[in-house]
This record gives sequence, structure tokens and C-alpha cells, in this order.
Amino acid sequence: MMSGPLVETRSSQRKGSVVLRRSDLGHLVHRLLCVLTSVAALSFMITAKEASTISIYGFQLPVYSKWSFSHSFEYVVVISAAVAAHSLLQLLISASSLLRKSPVILSRNHAWLIFAADQAFAYAMASAASAATGVTNLNRTGIRHTALPNFCKPLHSFCDHVAISIAFTFFSCILLAASAVQDVIWLSNN
Repeated sequence: MMSGPLVETRSSQRKGSVVLRRSDLGHLVHRLLCVLTSVAALSFMITAKEASTISIYGFQLPVYSKWSFSHSFEYVVVISAAVAAHSLLQLLISASSLLRKSPVILSRNHAWLIFAADQAFAYAMASAASAATGVTNLNRTGIRHTALPNFCKPLHSFCDHVAISIAFTFFSCILLAASAVQDVIWLSNN
């Protein structure tokens, strides 16, 4: 039997495959969480609508708010849908690779492509969440220099849905950034 630094033993081969499978499983779990958070962000935002009345200088005025009335909220919907589609595609590719007992990341080019997409989508999610946060803050505080009141008092369900959607959007951004880091680790090891 041969021995030396260039010859791997069966135990080291098994140990390497266990590590490979753990990282592949981690990649799969990351993708699943990314799909779930982006779908949750999308779902809460598209169900954000409410009608109520508001009192301005003693006049009762009907108010109605819906996510599609704000470009920032539309941006969250579009980006969340794109991230959900990207993450679902990557989840399906990863799951099929694991079922075939092959590595999740097939080559350096594949890793670079995933890294670039994850990073671009992470930035887009951060951008969408930040834009929506500004509009939501204005809805919660009102405009102090005019008679426009806090719209979230009469439209509390709408504002709660939007706030939950924004929280999931930020969480999805963090997961995508973590996935990009995972891709960099894979690239540095291979």
C-alpha cells in the first residue's frame, strides 16, 4: 500500500465528502430561506391595502391606501419577485445536484455567476427596502409643517403589512449577502 502526502486515505476522503456535503446542504438551506423570505416580503406587500376615514380640521375624509400607489412599494414587489425566482431556480439546481450526488457548485465560472447574481440581488433588495422605509416613515410621522396627519393611525393594518414586508426584504438581503460570502469561500477553496 502506498503512503505519503500525495496519497489520500479512505478516512480523509470520507471526511472531505462529509464537509462537501455539509457545505452543499448549507447552500441548499440558504436558498430555501431566501425563497421563503422573499416570498413573504412579496406576499405581505401585495396584501397591503386598507380603507378608512381621517379627520382634517374637523372634516371626515375617506382614505384608501394600496401598495401600488407608491413607486417604492412597487419596487419592493418587483425586486422581491425577481429574488424569489432567482432563489427558487438556484434551489432547484442545488437540489437536483444533491440528488445526483454531485457538487452544488459545478465550476469556477458557475460560482462566479452565482456570486455576481447574489450580490446584485442583495444590493437591489437593500435599495428596495431603503426606499420603502422612507415612504413608510413619512406615513407614520405625517408631514409636520402641513396639516397632513399620520396616515398609519387610520390605516394601521396597511402600515403593519408594509412594515413586515420591509423587514422580510431586509432579511432576504442579509441572506443573499451571506450566500455571496459562501460563494467567495467556495471560490477561495477551489
